[in-house]
Amino acid sequence: MKSSKFSSCLAIVLATISLTVLSVPAQAQQSRAARERGSLVFGAFITNRDSTTRLDSETGSGTPIDLEGDLGLDGSMTVFRFGGDFWVGERHRFDASIFDMSRSASRRIEETLIIGDGTFLIDTTVTVNNDLTIYKADYTYAFLSRDRGYLGATGGLYVASTKFAVSETGGLAAESKSLTAPLPVIGLRGDYDITDKITLTGSSQWFGIDTGDVSGNLRDFYLAADYRLSSRWAVGLAYNDVSMNITAEKRGGYLGQINWGYDGWLAYVKFDFLR
Repeated sequence: MKSSKFSSCLAIVLATISLTVLSVPAQAQQSRAARERGSLVFGAFITNRDSTTRLDSETGSGTPIDLEGDLGLDGSMTVFRFGGDFWVGERHRFDASIFDMSRSASRRIEETLIIGDGTFLIDTTVTVNNDLTIYKADYTYAFLSRDRGYLGATGGLYVASTKFAVSETGGLAAESKSLTAPLPVIGLRGDYDITDKITLTGSSQWFGIDTGDVSGNLRDFYLAADYRLSSRWAVGLAYNDVSMNITAEKRGGYLGQINWGYDGWLAYVKFDFLR
């Protein structure tokens, strides 16, 4: 994934929104945030996946596994994505979204894999289930608010509920791990009406941790453009790029490492509630 290039582009977009909003003097007219109540977004998210993991046991190290290349999980898929936002006045905004990217596969493995306490021998056919549901909830304080846009600081939770299970078809070997990680994130969010029909939206969020036992980071970049069909309806296209890297040191006989990410295009329909 071209994360660094996209991150640079998004930083430029957010800086542009900031400078543009700052350069527009406050008008007697109400800001757009003060006129809007909220919106609902329904979309199809076409994602590309890139996931590696390693699960150790008390007796030894597990095998680093490419979930797409080694186990045959889909590297690209289209999922339904639902979200919405709600303004309280012109400074306070709440956002939430949910989507499910679960997948499964069966494959004859080409090398012996050690996953946790299970050993899966070469040429064995295994069945893999990887459940993943993403929940996001954010609060934004719009420290800049104008009639054509806003820029705000965000804080919230990025919750990844995941389960990884692999079993030998017709055999005894099986291993399963699950994790729900509510990760606090901070960042920036803003949008600007380029014209009466087109709105540019961008957001960037980060999370980092290093406690000695657990270390890792999360980043989430989002860039979108809406085309307004009427006062309430709009269509849009967005690009979303997310990556998470978590390493858990041995505690109670467990060592694990998860490196995964997704990026892709979101085509959506947006319905606005007006005040």
